[in-house]
Amino acid sequence: MRVRRFATQFQYSMIVLVLVSVCRALAPAQAGHSHTLTNQHQELTPDQQSRASALIKIVRDSTERFKDVSVAEAEGYALQFGCVSGPDAGAMGLHFINGALVKSGVIDAAHPQIVIYEPTPGGGLRLIGADYLVLADTWNETHSAPPELMGQLFQWWEAPNRFGLPAFYTLHVWAWKDNPRGAFVNWHPNVSCEAFTDQTNR
Repeated sequence: MRVRRFATQFQYSMIVLVLVSVCRALAPAQAGHSHTLTNQHQELTPDQQSRASALIKIVRDSTERFKDVSVAEAEGYALQFGCVSGPDAGAMGLHFINGALVKSGVIDAAHPQIVIYEPTPGGGLRLIGADYLVLADTWNETHSAPPELMGQLFQWWEAPNRFGLPAFYTLHVWAWKDNPRGAFVNWHPNVSCEAFTDQTNR
């Protein structure tokens, strides 16, 4: 009787171990499509670190003039979606989108489809990063794999979504405000929408 009970308990233990292993194996695969905060501080090879630093530098060089939001607006960027807050913590901030660049379906490090701002208590806007966005249908027509930019894989957002957009691929680059979770994750834990009002200076 004890032997049978032990055998049954052993079988249950093995089932639990298998399930835990399967869940752990599935987690990385699902992380690519996650819209929550993820930590990107894995060990990077020198080449990966060099490419990541190069991309951040390109974003800084190509968007520095947009610290004055009126310059971004003059070049076709316009505020969409209000101020985007995170599901748990942090935010994405204010997305100024260039519709022509989105429609083009072209990914160019020097020409992000979106520039991102954080509202400041004084009613102004602080440039904090950029976002590359391409509609999934547009991209998939001519590519067999998700987009990638200088070693950074884009994340996929399904439809329907909070933005009212068709399914799309996106890559955030927090070039102007360090993100403790990584420079290329969706959400920034130290960005806040608390100071945003419809009268925020633009």
